[in-house]
Amino acid sequence: MSSHQVQLLFVDLGLILFLARGLGHLATRVNQPAVVGEIVAGVLLGPTLFNGAISELLFPDAVRPMLTAMADVGVALFMFAVGLELEGSTLRGRSRVTGGAILGSTVAPFMLGIGLAVYLMRTHEVTNTAAFVVFVGLSVSVTAFPVLARILTERGLSKTAVGGIALATAASVDVVAWSALAGIQATVGGGGEHWRAMLALPYLVAMMYLVRPALRALFVKDGKAVAFAPWHLALVFIGVMLSGAATEAMGMHFIFGAFLFGTVMPREKTLALRTEIHDRTAQVTTLLLPVYFVVAGLKVDLGSLRAADLAELGVILLVAVAGKFGGTYLGARSQGLPPRPSTALGVLMNTRGLTELVILGVGLQLGLLDTGLYSLMVVMAVVTTAMTGPLLSLVYRKPVEVPRAPGSSKPELMTSSST
Repeated sequence: MSSHQVQLLFVDLGLILFLARGLGHLATRVNQPAVVGEIVAGVLLGPTLFNGAISELLFPDAVRPMLTAMADVGVALFMFAVGLELEGSTLRGRSRVTGGAILGSTVAPFMLGIGLAVYLMRTHEVTNTAAFVVFVGLSVSVTAFPVLARILTERGLSKTAVGGIALATAASVDVVAWSALAGIQATVGGGGEHWRAMLALPYLVAMMYLVRPALRALFVKDGKAVAFAPWHLALVFIGVMLSGAATEAMGMHFIFGAFLFGTVMPREKTLALRTEIHDRTAQVTTLLLPVYFVVAGLKVDLGSLRAADLAELGVILLVAVAGKFGGTYLGARSQGLPPRPSTALGVLMNTRGLTELVILGVGLQLGLLDTGLYSLMVVMAVVTTAMTGPLLSLVYRKPVEVPRAPGSSKPELMTSSST
């Protein structure tokens, strides 16, 4: 690595952090998640502007592999944090409404996504039809659990009934999505050695019955969580990297190993310790995830979109929004949730954020998406995430009583528009 390449790498990192933090801050000023501004920063540094002249000047081929490696570390730690945030009580949900919302939020967009895949195959070359169809259905079904959790917290909704249902639904949908994506990855990315995917079963058993008890023995003493120490963070990072390496060796993406390591972290009586680990991890991902946005943005070219591409984008947005909103709304209403909280739930489930970008990146890496379709899907992720805040403000403002399940002593409060 030459001195000039080192200089350029440092300049790139400084520019990436400056733009990501700046646009992320601007996004929060207009009631948008910071991730929206950070994704836009990545797209602006890509080939979209000035016919790619900026990206070629700032990010030559010699520097991109180093940025990609840093981005991969950031995504691995992000996926660990997603797994760390999942709670068993959240996945079980709060009532039968959660089951209806999960079913509607998964099945409806997936089925519409299959139709979308058939439509897209007319204009995009597809080498593996079955994998492409499943992947497109999956990509419009996902909800970004971390972004959703932050939206609910910022608006004071995380402790409300609709907030609990939203978290339980998003968590369950994401677990299904990651599992399905792991299956696609094992099928398409096996490189002819699909037998490696069979190692996933003993790997899961080892994580559940060896790694989880070992972590509990390290982090819980005499029924109490140990005090945080620097070596805890080092141990966690080592575990994330090794788990990611293991799933990569099985023909699956490293994100699955990182995510699973987060889920096997001990839960009982370790909230303060997990919060400390999560916060320390977030300090690292705050620096590395913007690099991922730029690496993703280098593959997004919106400057060459034609009228036909814009028509495709309209269809993709229609399917993505209608599938998630309509499916969630009908699923919640079928279990007795009133119309306005059901509407709010449908709006929340359209949050996609970085989770969608990670999935799309896997699809591009596997060759399931070409660069044109990848660009359109990235726009869909940004637009649907940006829609969430304004739409939620319209439909979810005023406290109203919502009947609890039979046997409850009093009704729960939900927030709903007065109009």
